[in-house]
Amino acid sequence: MTVFVYWGLEGLINKNEMSKAGKFIVFEGIDGSGKSTMSKLIHDAINEKYANSYHTFEPTDSPIGSVIRNILKKRIETDEKTIAALFLADRLDHLQNKSNGILKCINEGKNVICDRYYYSSYAYHVPHLPLDWIIEVNKECANLLRPDVVFFMDLSVEESLSRISKNRNFKDLYETEGKIKAVRENYEAAILKEGAKDNVIRIDAHRSVDEIFEEVWAITDELIGGLAK
Repeated sequence: MTVFVYWGLEGLINKNEMSKAGKFIVFEGIDGSGKSTMSKLIHDAINEKYANSYHTFEPTDSPIGSVIRNILKKRIETDEKTIAALFLADRLDHLQNKSNGILKCINEGKNVICDRYYYSSYAYHVPHLPLDWIIEVNKECANLLRPDVVFFMDLSVEESLSRISKNRNFKDLYETEGKIKAVRENYEAAILKEGAKDNVIRIDAHRSVDEIFEEVWAITDELIGGLAK
């Protein structure tokens, strides 16, 4: 059952009154979906046309982010509530950091492209923690800033495993069929629960990079304020 919400461009932009502030664009998806590649390509395209894009990701490269990465690689052992708390701390800093925080960049008119945001917490933590609890933990971040659009790079579990087996030299916490399936289902459950509040566009990630880019760039370019090239 498809639960992603696509309001159409009319729901994403006001064609008569473009904001001077930047837009906040998020890419989400299971392992192997190509979200990191696409977020980088869209960042580059925005910079080429508008010269005002900032590309960032979660977890960040902050000290907290480094701890999270070591936990995910099983170099540090901890429990899921601790991981959730660390993600919250990293995300709040990510939003509010005075030197390069997302809010600062957007207020300066930059268009921020983010690889993962709070939906990823729902997807990856819910196998171990209640969905409602994860949503409550993320409320402060959600109230501070919601994305203008979330591109969900939609990929099957089978294709995810195929791409991972070809492109990765190590295994982490979520690289089994059961876990990737659970993460994908949790994304859908979280977006359904929050769907009336966010703009989420489902992107078929089984296609070529060029085909995906053409679709995502057309939406992004109009969102920012111009006609696609």
